[in-house]
Amino acid sequence: MPSVFRRIPLPSLLRRLQRFEGGVLLALLALAVAVWGFVSIGGEMLEGETQAFDGWLLLALREPGDLNNPIGPRTLEEALRDITGLGGFTVLTIVTAVGALAFFFHKKHRHALVLVVTVLSAQFASETLKSLYGRPRPDLVPHGSYVYSGSFPSGHSMLAAATYLTLAMLIASVEPKRRTKALVYVLAGLVIVSVGFSRVYLGVHWPSDVLAGWAAGAAWALGAWVALIGLRPRTQPGA
Repeated sequence: MPSVFRRIPLPSLLRRLQRFEGGVLLALLALAVAVWGFVSIGGEMLEGETQAFDGWLLLALREPGDLNNPIGPRTLEEALRDITGLGGFTVLTIVTAVGALAFFFHKKHRHALVLVVTVLSAQFASETLKSLYGRPRPDLVPHGSYVYSGSFPSGHSMLAAATYLTLAMLIASVEPKRRTKALVYVLAGLVIVSVGFSRVYLGVHWPSDVLAGWAAGAAWALGAWVALIGLRPRTQPGA
């Protein structure tokens, strides 16, 4: 037996292995799936395989014969323009700051650290990925919102998924009631889906941009989950 294993007492080794409980393994598996999903969508996009679907859905959300008008009443367009802001830099900065301060005041310092690092790193990754892929914004329909960066992946979708999923996970980790845990995840999911849909509805992103953004954001949130468990003090039995 190698000397490195002889130096670690068996009980200590077992305790270390127990730290990688089913939840962590599940998170790592889901993380791998999310990364694979993003890479697959990116590859299909570069090969032009997503163009037919992207164009079909963008046009399906416009009035026939008038590409300037999205389907539905004006109030829907205004509502989705408001919703898209939930994935914007300003709103997410406020959400992150309030969430981190709330965790800090409740002496959940690990939670505050994980939230801030996750959102900041996701922001950096989003800009880096946009530069690497260099996909132009949709030109089939007029844009219903101001845009200034690359199209792939959708930054709003990615950052909304990373921020709200991470926040939901952190809240659920300290909330004892299952119904409340379920509620925060459902609310996070609704916001994420709504933000992504609004980007396509407003014509500022291809649908594949949003799908890739969701996959990347989910990967960041799952990484935050693993980090939270990894930072857990050994003397503390719960999350």
